[in-house]
Amino acid sequence: MPSYPLRASTVVRLLYKRAKTKFVPRIYYRTVSSFSLATECESARTEDLATSFRHSNIPISDSVYKMETPPGTGLARTKSDQLLEITSRKSPSRASSADAMVGGGGGSTLARKSSLGKLIGASPGRNKHIRKSRSAQLKLDLDELNSGAALSRASSASLGFSFSLAGFNLASDDIADIRSFSDEEHAAEEVETVKRRKIVTEPTLPIHLKFRDVKYKVILKRVRGTVEKDILHGITGSASPGEVLALMGPSGCGKTTLLNLLSGRLSDPTVSGSVTYNDQPYSKVLKRSIGFVTQDDVLFPHLTVKETLTYAALLRLPKTLTKQQKQERAMDVICELGLERCQDTKIGGSFVRGVSGGERKRVCIGAEIIINPSLLFLDEPTSGLDSTTALKIVQMLQDIAEAGKTVVTTIHQPSSRLFHKFDKLLLLGKGSLLFYGKASEAMIYFSSIGCSPLIAMNPAEFLLDLANGNLNDISVPSELDDRVQMENSKTLPRNGKPSPNDVHEYLVEAYETKVAVNEKKKLQTSIPLEEEMKVKVSPPKRDWGATWCGQYSILFRRGLKERRHDYLSWMRITQVLATAVILGLLWWNSNSTTFKGLQDQTGLLFFISVFWGFFPVFTAIFTFPQERAMLNKERAVDMYRMSAYFLARTTSDLPLDLILPVAFLLIVYFMATLKMNATTFFLTLLVVFLSIVAAQGLGLAIGATLMDIKKATTFASVTVMTFMLAGGFFVQRVPVFIAWVRHLSFNYHTYRLLLKVQYGHVPPAIHHIHLGNGLTEIAAMVAMVFGYRILAYFSLRRMKLQT
Repeated sequence: MPSYPLRASTVVRLLYKRAKTKFVPRIYYRTVSSFSLATECESARTEDLATSFRHSNIPISDSVYKMETPPGTGLARTKSDQLLEITSRKSPSRASSADAMVGGGGGSTLARKSSLGKLIGASPGRNKHIRKSRSAQLKLDLDELNSGAALSRASSASLGFSFSLAGFNLASDDIADIRSFSDEEHAAEEVETVKRRKIVTEPTLPIHLKFRDVKYKVILKRVRGTVEKDILHGITGSASPGEVLALMGPSGCGKTTLLNLLSGRLSDPTVSGSVTYNDQPYSKVLKRSIGFVTQDDVLFPHLTVKETLTYAALLRLPKTLTKQQKQERAMDVICELGLERCQDTKIGGSFVRGVSGGERKRVCIGAEIIINPSLLFLDEPTSGLDSTTALKIVQMLQDIAEAGKTVVTTIHQPSSRLFHKFDKLLLLGKGSLLFYGKASEAMIYFSSIGCSPLIAMNPAEFLLDLANGNLNDISVPSELDDRVQMENSKTLPRNGKPSPNDVHEYLVEAYETKVAVNEKKKLQTSIPLEEEMKVKVSPPKRDWGATWCGQYSILFRRGLKERRHDYLSWMRITQVLATAVILGLLWWNSNSTTFKGLQDQTGLLFFISVFWGFFPVFTAIFTFPQERAMLNKERAVDMYRMSAYFLARTTSDLPLDLILPVAFLLIVYFMATLKMNATTFFLTLLVVFLSIVAAQGLGLAIGATLMDIKKATTFASVTVMTFMLAGGFFVQRVPVFIAWVRHLSFNYHTYRLLLKVQYGHVPPAIHHIHLGNGLTEIAAMVAMVFGYRILAYFSLRRMKLQT
C-alpha cells in the first residue's frame, strides 16, 4: 500500500483483496497542513501496535471501541457496556449517540463514539480558544472480516488524521490502555472548556413578549398651532423565547419607533395599547433583562475591543460575580463573536483607524449579550454590511435565540438567505400592519389575497414593493382592480393602475379581515407560567451591577484611557508649548525693580490668568454634548448611577489637566525671570491650577445646560469675554451697576492672587489695586469650583434620555 492518504473506495478494494491473507496494519496520519505520515507495524501483535501509536506521536482521540472476537480466534471480548457507562458519565449526550450507533449494528460491530477534539492549525488569533468538532464514526464488522471482507476506517476533521486498520485483533487490556490515555486527556479538555463557558451558557429567564393595538402619535408644533401625526396604527403581535421576530418595512414606516416602544425606551402620553412581558407590564427593573443594540454604533473610539467589553462586563454583570468571572465572560463573548483577532485593536471612529464595520457591529451586540439578556432588541444590525457579513450576524442572532432568548430586530432589505433565517415576520407599511406570522408563510398569505410575483424575485423585495404600494412585476388582485376601475369611471382616468394608496388600503383591509382577528384571539390566552416566573419579571427593586465606589473606579479608569489621547495629543501640546515659548521670548529677563518692568510683569500675570481661564472653558464645553449619545445608551440600561458617572468624568480630567500647566509655567516662569523662589513658584502653580478647575466647571455647566455645541460655544465666548474685561486690568474703575460682574469672574480673582503671590504688597505701579490677605479670592474660587459643577450635575439630571 502507498504511504499517502487514499480515497475510501480505494482502501475498500485493497482491503477486500487482501482480507484472506495475513497483512500488517498501516496508520496514516494527516495534519491540516496536508502533512502525511505513514507508520508500519511489522506484526499484528498488540504490543507492537501500541508501540507504533506511541512512537509516531499520533494523538489518540477519545474513542470508544466495541469489539467482538470472531470465531476461532480465542481472544477475550471487550466489555462494551462498561465502556459506554464510563463515557456516559463524562458526556450523556455523546453516550446516547454512541448507544444509537452501536444498537444499529447488532453485536458484531466496532462503534466509535462521536467526540470533540482540539483544533490544530487554527489561526494565530484564535489559538487560545478551543473549538471542537465532531469526529466521524468507526465501524468494523468482524464477521465479514472472518469471511474475507474487512474495512476499518476513521476520520477526524478537527485532529486532521486518518488511519486504516485491518486483519488484526487487539487484546482488551491494550484497548483499555489506549482508552484510558485518550479519556484522561480529553476529559481534561472538556472540563476546561465547560468551566470556561459555564457563565455564558447559564439559563435565562424566559420572557414572552406580547403587544396589542399599539398606537403612537407625535405632536408637531407649527406656526399656526400644533398638528398630530399618527406613527403607528394598532400593531399587534408577539415573540416567544427561541424565536427571532423581524420587523420589516420601508423607511419611515415606524420600525424603530415600534422597537423603542417594545423595549420600554419610549414612554409618552400619546402611546396607547398594551405591551406585556410574561403578562406583566413594563417596569424599570426589566432593564437588567433587556438588551438593546442601537442602529448607530455608539462606542468609545480609543478603547480596544477587549477593553470595551471588559468595562461593560464590570459595570453590568451582577455583583455576585467576582472581577475575574466578569473578565472571563468578556473573553467568552469575544470568542463567541469571533473577535479574537481584533481584541487588541481600537474601535476607531471618524478620525481614528480601527476595526471594520462588521466587527464594530459585533462589538455592539457583544456589549448587550454579555449580560445574558432574556430579551434582545436590535435596530437594523445589518445596515452597511455586505451580504456575507450580514448573514453571519443573523446566524448569530439565531444561535442566541436557540439558547432560550427572545430576539426582536428591525431589518431594512435582507437578502433571500437572510429572509429565510427569521422565525416570525411583521411587515409594516405607513405605520399599519400588513402581515404578521411565520416568515415562511408570508408568500403563501399574499398569494391567497391575489398578490403574487410574476417573475422570480427575492421575497424581501417582493414584500417591500407591496409595502410601498408598488405592483410592478406583481399580479394585481381582481378585487383591487375592480375597485380601481369603479373609481376611474367616476373620475379622470389614471392609466388603469392602482395607486400606492389604493394598494396600501387593500393590504390593510385584507389583513384585518382575514388574519387580525385570529391573532388577537391567540394573544388573549394567558401564558402558563408559575407565579415565581412572573415575580422575577417585576422584582421589588433594581439591582446595580456594581457598588457606587466600584462604578466610580471603573468609570475613572475608563475615562483616563479614553481621553488621554485628546489631552496629550501633539496638537494640544504644540499649542501650549508654542504659546509658552512666545511669552518667554517677549518677557525675556523682565525686571520687576523698574517701573516699566513691573508693568510688563503685571501684564504677563494677567495674560496667564486669561489663558488658563479661556483654554479650559472651551475644552470642557464639548464634554457632555459629545458624550450625550453614549450617556443616553448607558443610562437607558442602568449601567451606572449618574452621580458616579459625573464625579468620575470630572475627576478623571484633573491628572491630565495638571501636566500641560506645569510644562507651561516651567518655560514662562524662568524665561521671564519672575520671583525666583520655590515657594512662590509652587503657589503660582497652585493658583493656576485652581483657575483651571474653576474654568472647567463653567465649561461643564454651559455644555450640560445647553447640550448643543454651537449654542454653548457662542454663549461661552460672550461669557469669557465679559469676565476678561472685568478682570481688573483693562478697566480699574467699573461702574457700580455692573461692578458685580467682576465677582463672578475667575480671571479677576486669579489675577489678584497672582499679584499677591508674586509681590505680597501693593506695588507703586498698581497702587489703584487694593490687595488683601487673599482669603476672599480663594473662597470665591473654591465656590466657583463646586458651584459650577453642581449646576452641571443637576442640568444632566434634568436631561431627557433620547432614544
